[in-house]
This record gives sequence, structure tokens and C-alpha cells, in this order.
Amino acid sequence: MTDDDCRRAELAESLKEVHERLAAACHAAGRAPAEVELLAVTKTFPARDVALLSDLGLREFAENREQEARGKVAEFDELRPRSGARWHMVGQLQRNKARSVVRWADVVESVDSPRLVEALGRATANALAAGERTRPLEVLVQVNLDEARGRGGCPPAEVRSLAEVITTTSELRLRGVMAVAPQHARPEVAFDTLSEIAARLRQDHPEAEEISAGMSGDLESAVAHGSTRVRVGTALLGGRGLISP
Repeated sequence: MTDDDCRRAELAESLKEVHERLAAACHAAGRAPAEVELLAVTKTFPARDVALLSDLGLREFAENREQEARGKVAEFDELRPRSGARWHMVGQLQRNKARSVVRWADVVESVDSPRLVEALGRATANALAAGERTRPLEVLVQVNLDEARGRGGCPPAEVRSLAEVITTTSELRLRGVMAVAPQHARPEVAFDTLSEIAARLRQDHPEAEEISAGMSGDLESAVAHGSTRVRVGTALLGGRGLISP
């Protein structure tokens, strides 16, 4: 077997196990598996791994560093030019990276301030005018569930006002909320809070249906509390990645 064959078999087994976990979590929550999307977080892993996951049927991929993602997406597009893959930015994003990120990202899940909304809206408008993208940018409001200083995310009390800014920016489409459970808190408490925030947001913005929550270690709890997208890296790809050259 070639190295690619070995890696493909390894990824296929990991993907099977993750799908089984998701199916069990959905069954326990009384939900259909189709209600929860699997987002493969491919940070620090090479574009060839993404290509193999694409061959195995995945279409949604996420990165958390713009500089790494830019080259990886371009390399992946050469490896699988007609894959139909969609790319998500899930890491904290600086405004000066907006111009670059809108060239490769279909979704930015880490929107946390009006100034970032402004930067993304302007960058998306320019990219649309230049033919660098063909549709508005989908965005999620990142919620800071522990409100610790220095962490990315919008305070819960400011989610509604930030959503209003997004929905008045014609180049952006509000799709929902995203959060990471605080390290030293019970995930079920954090995800329950996020579910309540999402429900209030949908009262004003019915289109904001997505809840991006849950990772390799806590996806079952997230699914039980309404997550519609789990972001899985380690459980799919392993704990040691090699950044693409």
C-alpha cells in the first residue's frame, strides 16, 4: 500500500467512528442525524489530507489561521478542482485579514464586533466587484460564553445588536451563532446557554438557524443542546498535523 492508501484507510476508520458517535448522539437527543453537519477542522494538516477526506464524502472544511488556510485552499483546489468543497474560517480574525479571507472562505464563523463586520462587508463587496467571489459571505456571530478578556467572541448581551449590524450589511448573510465551551466549565451548561441565545436571535432573524458548537471532546453534549454543526479535528485527523508547504 502507498502512503496515501494507508492514510486514506486511517481517515476512513476515523470518519466512520465520528459518524457513529454523531448518530448515537442524535438518537439520544431524539434528533435525525441529518440535522447535524460535520465540519472537518483541518488546521495544521496538509491539503492532501483534505483531498482524501473529500474523496470520502466530506464537503465542509474549516481553518483557524488565515495565512495557513490561504495556501492550503489553493493547493486543495489543484488536487480536487471539482470537489464542491466549502471552507469555513473558525479562528479569531483580525480586520486587516478580511480582504484575504473573503477570497477563499465561504463562511466566517468568528464574527465578534461591528468593526469586523464593516471590514468583511467592504472586503466582500470589493471581491464581488473583482470577480474573486460570486456570492455574499455567510457569517456566524461568535459568542464568548465565559466573557474572559482577550478571548474572541461577542458578549451575550451584545449578540442582538451585532446581528442587526450584520443584517444591514448587504454583502453578508447572517446564518447563526458559534461558540466554544469554556475549558473549566461544564459543556452542557455552556451549550444550554448558547441554545437560549440562538433561540432569542431567531425571534428577530429566522434565517439565523445554525448553531456551530461541539468539538471532538464534547460533541455529544452539543448535539443534546441543539447544535446543528460540530467542528471536529482531532477525532478525525489525529493529534499531530503537518502544515502544508
